[in-house]
Amino acid sequence: MSLEPVTLQQLPTDLISDLLPQHVAVIMDGNGRWAKNQGKPRIVGHQKGVDTLKDLLRCCKDWGIPALTAYAFSTENWGRPRGEVQFLMTLFERVLRRELQEMKEENVKIRFVGNLEDLPTSLRQEIDRSMEDTKNNQGTQFTVATNYGGRHEIIQACQAIAKKVEQGYLKANQVNEDLFEQHLYTQGIPHPDLLIRTSGEMRISNFLLWQVAYAEIYVTSTLWPDFDRTEFHKALATYQQRDRRFGKVKS
Repeated sequence: MSLEPVTLQQLPTDLISDLLPQHVAVIMDGNGRWAKNQGKPRIVGHQKGVDTLKDLLRCCKDWGIPALTAYAFSTENWGRPRGEVQFLMTLFERVLRRELQEMKEENVKIRFVGNLEDLPTSLRQEIDRSMEDTKNNQGTQFTVATNYGGRHEIIQACQAIAKKVEQGYLKANQVNEDLFEQHLYTQGIPHPDLLIRTSGEMRISNFLLWQVAYAEIYVTSTLWPDFDRTEFHKALATYQQRDRRFGKVKS
């Protein structure tokens, strides 16, 4: 199926609104390779990646997709070169400060998930401000996974529940999926329907391990900075053709 370049704000005519995902999660991979291909430093790829994410967020609003979650920085990313990590922390802070007013005006609700305590103080302050200033917004729910690791999230949830059992506030037989989810970073956020990974890597890289149990996975060889509306259109067109049975067999 060939798709024409998408530049308009309205939903493309071949997409059916009732079959669109309600929540899209993205693993934004390929910034460094994109920059290398351009003969530029890796940081240029990260800067371009921010522009791509910004347009995707606006596209979700334009096309009626209520929630977007982006994997911005994993717990493993601390192992990257120190200069690159420092640049990313500064970039996150600068983008938040620069874009917050516009996101408020567009009714975006921002939420950060992950082990935020390990982030630089000035960045945490911007994160707190962005969440506080947009907490009552009713538009697109934009979740940013920062210093996030799926295994760490599950372990900290287990520890919190075990402590309540140990202290007598809970009985072991009261622990179920609903209770467990109340102790995750993503408490109150619906599970993703569609997980998109760019750059062609066939793995989920410790991202939302619990939450993507029944998400449809779409992998593209396109590097993240080149993931424009036409590429998103392709992902959504593929998604709406999937038969989502959730482990059941239709009669």
